[in-house]
Amino acid sequence: MNPILKKLGLTGEHQGAGTGEWMECSGEILESVSPVDGKVIGKIRCAKKGDYGQVVACAEHAFKTWRMMPAPKRGEIVRQIGDALRKHKQDLGALVSLEVGKIRAEGQGEVQEMIDIADFAVGQSRMLCGLTMHSERPEHRMYEQWHPLGPVGVITAFNFPVAVWAWNAMIAMIAGDTVVWKPSSKAPLSAIATMNIVWDVLKKNALPEGILNVVIGDRKEVGEAFIRDRRIPLISATGSVRMGRHIAEVVGARLGKTILELGGNNAVIVTANADMNMAVRAIVFGAVGTAGQRCTTTRRIIVQETVKEKLLQGLVKAYQQIPIGNPLEDNILMGPLIDRQVVDTMQKALAEIKAQGGKILFGGEVLSGGVFDAGTYVKPCICEVGPYLPIIREETFAPVLYIISYKTLDDAIKYHNDVPQGLSSAIFTSDIREAETFLSHRGSDCGIANVNIGTSGAEIGGAFGGEKDTGGGREAGSDAWKAYMRRQTCTINWSKELPLAQGIRFNVS
Repeated sequence: MNPILKKLGLTGEHQGAGTGEWMECSGEILESVSPVDGKVIGKIRCAKKGDYGQVVACAEHAFKTWRMMPAPKRGEIVRQIGDALRKHKQDLGALVSLEVGKIRAEGQGEVQEMIDIADFAVGQSRMLCGLTMHSERPEHRMYEQWHPLGPVGVITAFNFPVAVWAWNAMIAMIAGDTVVWKPSSKAPLSAIATMNIVWDVLKKNALPEGILNVVIGDRKEVGEAFIRDRRIPLISATGSVRMGRHIAEVVGARLGKTILELGGNNAVIVTANADMNMAVRAIVFGAVGTAGQRCTTTRRIIVQETVKEKLLQGLVKAYQQIPIGNPLEDNILMGPLIDRQVVDTMQKALAEIKAQGGKILFGGEVLSGGVFDAGTYVKPCICEVGPYLPIIREETFAPVLYIISYKTLDDAIKYHNDVPQGLSSAIFTSDIREAETFLSHRGSDCGIANVNIGTSGAEIGGAFGGEKDTGGGREAGSDAWKAYMRRQTCTINWSKELPLAQGIRFNVS
């Protein structure tokens, strides 16, 4: 990995704050530890509150210039950023795999998502449209327009260490906003490498520092100052429900805006009319991808009781064949969990499943020996449970799959919706009535509902996000740009009269 780290500008000790150039920070040393082998791959000098203040001041200053650049011109800068990411796709993808444990294909895929959202944003830069409305007053014109919002804050989680930043940053940029990024402390090197790539584009275009910014630091030292800062009108945050509730409360208290992408507890309904081979492939990909550490991971299977055994046989057979190991090696389909703490959380959840009456049908063991000595590798797990076990209402961020049987489709939808989260959902069926019922007002209560497609793998062309404890925010999609702008209604009187509301006459002699 050393040549790759060098090409990405990751040599020596790194600074945890920058605005286009790296600042000298004064905080504690943060070590980036790879879950692949438990070794330290980089050290970062964290930002302190004062360092954070300088970053936001620079973002605020740059906003005054950036907002006045025509949106299509901003789109051209984003296009160049996408091209720069293309050139570094292999190296940056490998770094993502090393730092968070994704298999190589997923690491590459995450960088491709950055490229895709850049392409998408370029098109959006020419589509920031307002409406023209008919005024009730004669010889008046009324219309709405959208203005840049200001410096936007983006808080990302370890499981998508760079893509989620891009989903927000590329759209925010074409909207005319500057961006301040607080990445996960479990994936700081991926953020630093990304900044090195995109800053080079900004410099080549002679743009001021402060358009794209990063600050790495302690939650209490930097995070709290970040979400309380009135100079940041919008905070977009991805993470746990607990974190999201706190951010919503703090930002809401200052009447700021939030985009929250929080917990997922995603289910697939498998009916008696399903293509079983297709369902098995989708479930395995959704449950085991990223070692069960996606917000869209498939966590619950709600299967019609007459086909439960057939589905189980297919799933167990597939699980037995999943190659687990170093995610950078070829043919590996599942890498490690992010750290040993998550492994412990998974083991406690499995014990709780048994205590509540569930059965572990396959897997769940912590692996050891050789490459597994890092203590972060596990076998993905399949459990059979009842529909109302308390544990299945929680999101265990690990490869634990629950199997629940049902009699009628109404029962299945009831079980499906009976969790606090509402992100992604799917049904496998060849019956159009079952499919349309699932998509109807009395069907899935999630922000994403799929038919004969699994719960993970959302496209950037569709709005991404969910309901209930998932937070209600949306990223990407046709009108996502509106969240990063402020709406303004304008009325122009081109007559020689001044008609007043409610027909009031107000004459001044």
